Amino acid sequence: MDLLIVRHAIAEDREEFARSGKDDVLRPITAQGRRKMERAAAGLANLAAGVEVLASSPLVRAKETAAILSPFLGVSRVEEVEELAPEAPPEALLPWLRAQAKRRAVAVVGHEPHLGLLAAFLLAGRSEPFAVLRKGGACLIRIDRRPGPAAGELRWLLEPSQLRALGR
Repeated sequence: MDLLIVRHAIAEDREEFARSGKDDVLRPITAQGRRKMERAAAGLANLAAGVEVLASSPLVRAKETAAILSPFLGVSRVEEVEELAPEAPPEALLPWLRAQAKRRAVAVVGHEPHLGLLAAFLLAGRSEPFAVLRKGGACLIRIDRRPGPAAGELRWLLEPSQLRALGR
């Protein structure tokens, strides 16, 4: 299985949004973040063919990013997965990943540092990240056996600007 990991697009400033009195869970992506993510999604479509399932953190900025990605990846529905929330430990996603194991490719949208921790866990069984995904960035991990610690192989890790360039 190929696991496409995507960090959410540029969101509204955390401190400014906090002044609105709304919960951070509701913080949306910006117009600029939307435009950049649309161009990055075109690049991802060239790299990540065959995505069968697209899952998102329950936070608004991740769900909005997944909604942008879905038509580019050819996925009609976005599944909300609580284990992609920022405070969830990486191993909490394992039951969901294992349920997807017969799929050719799945994609997840979430947050840092959670995604960096997830990648480190799947690639090296480590509990501290060795790579950070920038907003709108992505990586692809191939998992050829049962998803678990050190079960994956990094195929690529790209910055948002690289993805946008690939989408041109």
